[in-house]
Amino acid sequence: MSVIELKNLTKFYGSQRGIENVSFNVEQGEVLGFIGPNGAGKSTTIRTLLALIHPTSGSASIFGKDCIKEAAEIAKDVGYLPSETAYYDNMTVRELVGYAADLYGKNFDDKIAELSKRLNLDLSRKIADLSLGNKKKVGIVCALLHSPKLIILDEPTSGLDPLVQQEFFDILKEENAKGATIFFSSHVLSEVQKICDRVAIVKDGKIIGIKKISELRANSHKKISVAADVIPDGHFDMQGVTNYKQEGKSATFMYMGNVADVLKKMSALNVYDVFIEEPTLEEIFMHYYK
Repeated sequence: MSVIELKNLTKFYGSQRGIENVSFNVEQGEVLGFIGPNGAGKSTTIRTLLALIHPTSGSASIFGKDCIKEAAEIAKDVGYLPSETAYYDNMTVRELVGYAADLYGKNFDDKIAELSKRLNLDLSRKIADLSLGNKKKVGIVCALLHSPKLIILDEPTSGLDPLVQQEFFDILKEENAKGATIFFSSHVLSEVQKICDRVAIVKDGKIIGIKKISELRANSHKKISVAADVIPDGHFDMQGVTNYKQEGKSATFMYMGNVADVLKKMSALNVYDVFIEEPTLEEIFMHYYK
């Protein structure tokens, strides 16, 4: 069952492009990464899903309900963390998260206490006195306090220190294990590979690829570094080798093809060190953008 379904979703701001003909599904229980640099159209897509803006054309649904016509009903089961937050500065954190909980008409004191403790968030402090990272923690608590069926995150880790980021990812994995679907938008690609099942890659407002992370890696280059007593000029001139660099007895390059072929080339050398690595998701991403 598709929790999110987009069909040719398009949004223009006058003559300026937001997104154009964006189509993809997010399945029940899936963690989908939505990746692209700033300005690619990630936030526009999310804001349209949440009916914060209306599309120029196309359609979007959540839980099988129209995102615009049934936005209020959908919101009951959605947790949303925006990329930038703005709160009532004179409120304490406790007052603000309590206000957020009241919108759902239920008592979430236990969940608020649990999340605040795990994120090391002081509920007694005033919003105006919080750092960017602590304001982000407030947003996380507000997004997750009602244990939503769908969690939509837009650049969720900006401002969080590494330890809090790890705890946040642990919380997300636990929510996902309970059945929550997660839509994770980010330009920090190393984060996406920690938690997501698939990624949708957006460029200039259009989807240019939807892949499992394992598929992205399997069909991409390998990073190879080799050190030998002598590496003759042109020794690694072969199909599939790119970005070749050689300094003295060491060479590094990217390779796409049968690894056995490049190993055969190495066997002709007196090799004393070699590394064959998977590229990072950032490097894969740049491959898609070229």
